[in-house]
Amino acid sequence: MNSAAFGTTLVVAPHPDDEVLGAGGTMSKLSAAGNDVFVAIVTEGKPPAFSAAMVAKVQAECRRSLELLGVKETVWLGFPAAALSEIAHSTLNAALGELIARLRPQTLIIPFLGDMHLDHQLIFASCLVGARPHQPQYPTLILAYETLSETNWNAPYLTPSFVPNVFVDIEDHLERKLEAMRCYASQIRDAPHERSIESLRALATLRGATVLRRAAEAFVLVRCVC
Repeated sequence: MNSAAFGTTLVVAPHPDDEVLGAGGTMSKLSAAGNDVFVAIVTEGKPPAFSAAMVAKVQAECRRSLELLGVKETVWLGFPAAALSEIAHSTLNAALGELIARLRPQTLIIPFLGDMHLDHQLIFASCLVGARPHQPQYPTLILAYETLSETNWNAPYLTPSFVPNVFVDIEDHLERKLEAMRCYASQIRDAPHERSIESLRALATLRGATVLRRAAEAFVLVRCVC
């Protein structure tokens, strides 16, 4: 699938760094090809669990990271992190629906339904509500990405498993993705932790080898209207 097939692209991240973990190489590839790439960060930390200083630090890391990837605009929706289940689902539906209507993306890249984190699951569902195809204009391509430390910790045979069927060659953009992830100094861990640079490189190598490429990002196709 070439970059032109994606068109204007919106990547929806439950929390800062999910977007880079799941689609950083794809965002870099698309922006380098001239596509408009937008990112929506749905939640932010709220006190007392998260201090104002910590939230500001992570948001600054996010801005530096997405600037490296060539993202045109980052939208901060400001819902409470790890507490989306306490928000009326219609409120989240409306916020994401309004964003999709404003940006009019051709492609929507979203977290996977089977992720362990409930925030991810709720955002997946709300994205599909906001992208319903009975509107005058709606995303014609919807892909779900994998997030190390969330997607791989589901319950096998009990929750949906991530079985990718779309692969984006990111050989020329892997180093940029890893550089963008390094911007998240507060989130990176030492190997063999899943959120280490080494683990991200290993996953890209594995996904690439699946389709005879040196590096790739993998997605589950949710919808494609040709």
